[in-house]
Amino acid sequence: MPNEKRTAPSGRRLKLIVAYDGAGFSGWQSQARGDTIQDRLEAAFLQITGQQIRVHGAGRTDAGVHAFGQCAHVDLPPNRLAPEVLAAALNASLPAKIRVLRCSFVSKNFHARFAARGKVYRYRIATTPVFSPFELGRAWHVSGTLDDKVLRACARAFLGRHNFAGFAANRGHAVESTMRTIRRVRVQRTPDVTAIEFDGDGFLYKMVRLMVGATVRAALGKTTVAEVRARLADGAPAEPRLVAPAEGLTLVRVRY
Repeated sequence: MPNEKRTAPSGRRLKLIVAYDGAGFSGWQSQARGDTIQDRLEAAFLQITGQQIRVHGAGRTDAGVHAFGQCAHVDLPPNRLAPEVLAAALNASLPAKIRVLRCSFVSKNFHARFAARGKVYRYRIATTPVFSPFELGRAWHVSGTLDDKVLRACARAFLGRHNFAGFAANRGHAVESTMRTIRRVRVQRTPDVTAIEFDGDGFLYKMVRLMVGATVRAALGKTTVAEVRARLADGAPAEPRLVAPAEGLTLVRVRY
């Protein structure tokens, strides 16, 4: 068919580490009516190779979410370009908000999504009375004093293996399992910013933003740590709750 996309013949598999400012993009995954990170990367590969090349990401990030270390892979058509040359060529074709930090050839057994053992996400909350313009698009501005003991108690509550159905939004289709393991939660505080970092084997749709939303509500005294624990133990699908804004969330790294 004349309009059918052609997939490039397989040569070598290239692993990429990608950083991006998610503001202004419709998330990672390609959409029919959206400008996404995946769309931009595939357009850059088309410009370099002249062929349609599918980019496989380690996972989706939503519109407005950032990444320091998203991982992806592609199967390149046969060529002699070195990884560093490919990275430079891609960056020359990409908008300034998206950068390939490094890339390398890997075994065909490697898969950015299915080989991943976990991810690390960081959420930043600005707690100054006046929201700094330099934090715009980088943090959630929360008015009020966050109780430090409550913040850390909520963080401890999420540790371990739980049914996180109560901290997941409906993406429109059922997931195989809502069981996830959180290996580590780190809370770091300065006078201006509170950062909460989650290290887990996987995350459900909007799971981090729902956990942060519940934590902030408890730290502001609008709910209790006991209620957060009960919601976690209940395992029931989440009702409409406070979802922390996307701009405060960053994918730090993917673990393999």
